[in-house]
Amino acid sequence: MTTLLQDVRFALRQMRKSPGFTTAAVLTLALAIGANAVVFSIMNAFILRPLNVPHAETLYGLWHQPDNNMAESYLDYLDLRDRNHSFDDLMAYNINEVGLDTGESPSRAWIEETSGNYFDALRIQPYLGHFFHASDEHGPNSAPYIVLTYAFWHTHFQDDRGVIGRVVQVNKHPFTILGVAPPEFHGTLLFFHPDFFVPIVNHDLGGGDQLNARGDRWVFMTIGHLKAGVTPAQAIADLNSIGADLEKTYPKEDRKVTFSLARPSLYGDFVGRPVRQFLAGLMLLAGLILLAACANLGSLFAARAADRSREVALRLALGSSRQRILRGLFTEAVLISLMGGAVGLLGSVQLLGWLSVWQPMSRFPGHLSVNPDAHVYGVALLLALASGFLFGAVPVRQILRTNPYEVIKSGSTVRLGRRMTARDVLLVVQIAICAVLVTSSMVAVRGLARSLHENFGFEVQNTMLAEADLSMADYSADRVPAMQKRMINALQMIPSIESVGIIDQLPLGDETPDSKVFADNTSDLRPSNAAADAAMFKISPEYFHAAGTALLFGRTFTWHDDKDSPRVAVVNRQFARKIFGTVTHAMGGYYKMPDGTRIQVVGIAEDGKYTSLTENPTPAMFLPILQFSSNSAWLVVRSNRDPQQLGATIRSTLRQLDAGLPVYIQTWYKELDAVLLGPRMATLSLGVLGVIGAMLAVTGIFGMAAYSVSKRLRELGIRVALGAQRKEVLQAALGRTFKLLALGSAAGLLLGILATPVLAFIVDQATPRDPLVLAGVVLAMSLLGLLAAWIPAQRALSVDPMILLHEE
Repeated sequence: MTTLLQDVRFALRQMRKSPGFTTAAVLTLALAIGANAVVFSIMNAFILRPLNVPHAETLYGLWHQPDNNMAESYLDYLDLRDRNHSFDDLMAYNINEVGLDTGESPSRAWIEETSGNYFDALRIQPYLGHFFHASDEHGPNSAPYIVLTYAFWHTHFQDDRGVIGRVVQVNKHPFTILGVAPPEFHGTLLFFHPDFFVPIVNHDLGGGDQLNARGDRWVFMTIGHLKAGVTPAQAIADLNSIGADLEKTYPKEDRKVTFSLARPSLYGDFVGRPVRQFLAGLMLLAGLILLAACANLGSLFAARAADRSREVALRLALGSSRQRILRGLFTEAVLISLMGGAVGLLGSVQLLGWLSVWQPMSRFPGHLSVNPDAHVYGVALLLALASGFLFGAVPVRQILRTNPYEVIKSGSTVRLGRRMTARDVLLVVQIAICAVLVTSSMVAVRGLARSLHENFGFEVQNTMLAEADLSMADYSADRVPAMQKRMINALQMIPSIESVGIIDQLPLGDETPDSKVFADNTSDLRPSNAAADAAMFKISPEYFHAAGTALLFGRTFTWHDDKDSPRVAVVNRQFARKIFGTVTHAMGGYYKMPDGTRIQVVGIAEDGKYTSLTENPTPAMFLPILQFSSNSAWLVVRSNRDPQQLGATIRSTLRQLDAGLPVYIQTWYKELDAVLLGPRMATLSLGVLGVIGAMLAVTGIFGMAAYSVSKRLRELGIRVALGAQRKEVLQAALGRTFKLLALGSAAGLLLGILATPVLAFIVDQATPRDPLVLAGVVLAMSLLGLLAAWIPAQRALSVDPMILLHEE
């Protein structure tokens, strides 16, 4: 301990004597370790950390294969719950948006509709009041109860304990508040925090019959705790036997599926796999940043050891052991790494705190709970220690081979050989890694640019959206069409509005309804005989004009296309090619719906994006909303007016029609936040990593160039005295550095191209083989090299041979 404390004091003195070196080293490590801490903390929150419920390690969600889906019909859920032998208790839940009226103005709220056994199966205890139970369910709409989340109770009821037993209106139906969930419980989705919970048997408040529809898979997820001693493989076999029996019992549903199990937190493979791939790619790049930082510091430590070679030689000549000198060197490296890790962790904690309160999609109650825990702190400590030993080991060979007598005899003269040294190799490695990071960031930017310039099939500019789901105001089916027409007429009267249309679900929205369609000559309408699975939208006559969707052939709808007229549709190009072979054959042609309804094609619209930005061309059909009614209504309003003023006008206009109808108003561009979240996050993340990589490249090149110039000042002075030109001086001083820059950049660009599969699942719509990306990387690395070498070059060109010779 005595010698260790001596080494620590000596290292601190050395660091104090070189504040510039110490500051640069600490900040370099702070950037690298901070980046790794942030990425690992997000990975820890999304993948490694279980749900905050008791015994989360035994909690699994049911997943359908091969259609990669997790939805169930309610009747199928009941069969699986009652007939399985593998789970303690299977529970189900669904996400929904409702209108809530607590006595003031109605508002929209996000809820989880849960099976009655939900809280009991999760073993959750209420914070206040009590929960509903399976015994409260006695058929459809039999359990009008609410359990508030703690956050919603705190913000909307101001922690009023007298709220228990209070009656509120949900979609204009009375519900009684039973209790409040504990503060740490936010449902069973990792980043979705509902406002309250209601029994799932109340799903058909609007008069529908989804609870009894065997083929309607609307239940979001079925989850449960495995029984003690039951393996996932045994549970899957048990579920598959039930599924096979259901397939035989209900052949019309064509349910050829098998089951798998997945952790319920990240929506199984549907969202979980892309998130895991994205975070794994980010973790790899963050690790490369740490490796580049270690290479940078290793090069600096090697140069520092060369500068201290005379001191090391004197210590050896005076009897010090090489082991003691190396221990002091490692002590200094570990101290620097611990200081860098502390600074980086402090910065990452601040950033993660901001991310934890950030809501990337204003419409949804999404929260990124990524605050660091003991695992993150432990990983940061391990990275700091490993980094210190890694870059501290670079000059070990150099010190072990030091001959004290040769160094003392040579004085201060340092000869720079022409062969590749360890510092050269480290610089090449560092530049290659930084080139990969710069390539990744440029790939992300190109990917986002392509995503934004995709042909969506609709025009988001100058378009407002107003969601008015009439089921939230308890409109019966016969009252819906008249109210929807009244809303359109009222908004069309507002000055500066060009057109107004209605669509039941937005393209690229929360969900895209679809339906199997059949050729007109098909008589057996089983799902296996379908000609295609088409996206299905119900629209009003003015929708195409309001949405900016091009009608290529035929006509759009009129208000005469109602229930008393023949069934018609407008389809997109892909639908026409898939069902009819060509667009010309589609016009005037017929196809069939699953219930046998024949529909005539009266128009062809342009193709678009309906479920995701990366989807392949998808068939889509647009049906008249008067022939196929829907309570859900998105009013699409086209206007050049200021969105904020127009939104207020739309809200007041609709409130005059029905003050009890909750309305959500937003620009269409803002509504795309959800679908653009992935590309934007990838671009931001890779952009930050690219900037860090560029900073490391600048510091590495600057360090090498400055060291090279400082050790060759006498030689450069002699060259200038003998008449060397400025170009020759620069070539002598920095030629080697720029060769290493070119070699490292070429290696990094090649690695970026070889890493195309990795970058492909991090960023859609982009590839390093893009000519603009290649040219951008070459230009960026050249500019970084010029920037880093500017000061050393100025020093080399300002050499005064008289002063140098006088000093010598």
